[in-house]
Amino acid sequence: EIMAGRGSFIESYPLFGFNLNDYDELFAEKLELLLHLRLAEKVTWQGRLRPSLNAVGVYPRPVQTPLPVWIAVGGTPQSAARAGAYGLGLMVAIIGGEPERFEAFFHIHREAARRAGHEAAKMQSAFTLHGFVAETKKEAMDALFAPYAAVMTRIGRERGWPPLTRAQFEHSCSADGHLAVGTPDEVAEKIIRLSRLFGNTRFCLQPGVGPVDHGAHLRCIELYGREVAPRIRDSLMKTPGPGA
Repeated sequence: EIMAGRGSFIESYPLFGFNLNDYDELFAEKLELLLHLRLAEKVTWQGRLRPSLNAVGVYPRPVQTPLPVWIAVGGTPQSAARAGAYGLGLMVAIIGGEPERFEAFFHIHREAARRAGHEAAKMQSAFTLHGFVAETKKEAMDALFAPYAAVMTRIGRERGWPPLTRAQFEHSCSADGHLAVGTPDEVAEKIIRLSRLFGNTRFCLQPGVGPVDHGAHLRCIELYGREVAPRIRDSLMKTPGPGA
């Protein structure tokens, strides 16, 4: 699968010869080209911001027909609407704030799909959280805090944010926070609650934020696969969300 993401931190610096002041037009044009490339072996295409293609072949061809393409969204409703209008999957990255506030993006995605003539009930959508699973919540927080704080503080310097504190981190690990950190029961409960609210079809946990201890990381993956994922599937099969 291919994930096309739209960034939210835009400066007027060149990127591969392009000016990021043209970001919206660049994204739309390159997405259109990608969708052409996935449907035909040889493509003839003309845009404004890159050289034209005349019966150009792209190899190797994808195994899937067509190649699944999702739009990654961080905070712009327009991106959610674009994904729905194109009939593409929606991936919402929740990296801050209260997760519930992202509910509107899933509604926008489904409504845009319906208006464009796509069967909204069959549209793919997902959300992703940073998180960590351990036998106790304290173990999970202790394993993740230092590497997570290092990464977030480094990124924050680029955006003018203050360093991440332990108190802020622990609040983010609470039931209302944007991190899925804790025991298998706690992590599963948060994912189930948000999935029922959003009506998404998939979920992605990102535990490897920064240089987490390797042994703790492996244990996190094991607990997620053996305990968290089965509980989520079992619960959502009994009471699916609005998009199911």
